[in-house]
Amino acid sequence: MATSPKRVLIYRLGSLGDTLIALPALHLVARAFPQAERRILTNFPVNVKAPPAAAILENSGLVHGYFRYVVGMRSPRELISLWWQLLLWRPEVLVYMGSARGVESARRDEKFFRLCGIKRLIGVPLTDDMQQNRWEKLTQALEPEGARLTRNLAELGDAQLDNAASWDLRLTSDEHARAKQALAPAAALPVIAVSVGTKVQSKDWGRENWRALLQHLAALYTDHALALCGALEEAEASNFAADGWKQNSSKPVINLCGILTPRESAAVFAQSQMFIGHDSGPMHLAAAVQTPCVAIFAARNKPRVWFPYGKQHRVVYHQTDCWGCGLETCIVERKKCLTSITVDEVITEVRAILD
Repeated sequence: MATSPKRVLIYRLGSLGDTLIALPALHLVARAFPQAERRILTNFPVNVKAPPAAAILENSGLVHGYFRYVVGMRSPRELISLWWQLLLWRPEVLVYMGSARGVESARRDEKFFRLCGIKRLIGVPLTDDMQQNRWEKLTQALEPEGARLTRNLAELGDAQLDNAASWDLRLTSDEHARAKQALAPAAALPVIAVSVGTKVQSKDWGRENWRALLQHLAALYTDHALALCGALEEAEASNFAADGWKQNSSKPVINLCGILTPRESAAVFAQSQMFIGHDSGPMHLAAAVQTPCVAIFAARNKPRVWFPYGKQHRVVYHQTDCWGCGLETCIVERKKCLTSITVDEVITEVRAILD
């Protein structure tokens, strides 16, 4: 009888959103190896002691520790240092959740992890099919990225993507209490949560659009409070947008940018009636706690691949002739896929949820 592995290494790089769409895969690994110590090899920002993944996964019990990976690692010294750390830890299983970077890149990764002494490798995308998001005949769309990840891990079992428990952040009572305290100015009013920020220029719908949208929504939903979430550097843009709300409503505006942790923000979204935002980490946080989202998407990525998972969401996406460009900064086409989205279109989707 084979013994259960004691140490499982998970390979997953990326931002908050990348971690969030991998939640079903992480839950699957936790179910498959419940007795193992599970650590994740992930990227750390420069001069920061904790990786972005920790902001999502702390207190969740899904992973127990982290190894640092430097994106684009080419230095022999760094590679040897990582190899030695992993060799000393002696993981028995690798669960590969890397992004699709080509078969050759996956083969190089496979060789490296073999050199680390790991005998069982799961999910390394060594075929084009494992690298690509499949076309689904039933939905007539590409499969979501979270579905591609879990498909590659099928030997571990059913990831249960449609089960809310597979997206559970396991928020603590303290995190829920912090959110309740943050929303105290709203009293018993229903809350519309909004995030106007994005770190990528090509995803930014624009300050004036957000201001106009909130002005209209305040007139439509006179018994609602407004909560704005995001990073500290998004506080000013959030205040600018909130001025539109204040023109038509005396109900509370609560700017929480830079005040809450990502997990506390998720608890705020869980206590909100709906969420409105860009293709961003906060949008995936709201989707993870099952809050209906209205998501405003640029066409830089292919449709559906990065949409919030679930049938309760509404996505505004214009598939222009330059869709799938992958650009972080769009100059030539002037973000026509995004700037062509009107305030009225977004209001229609909001009303489809709230009305």
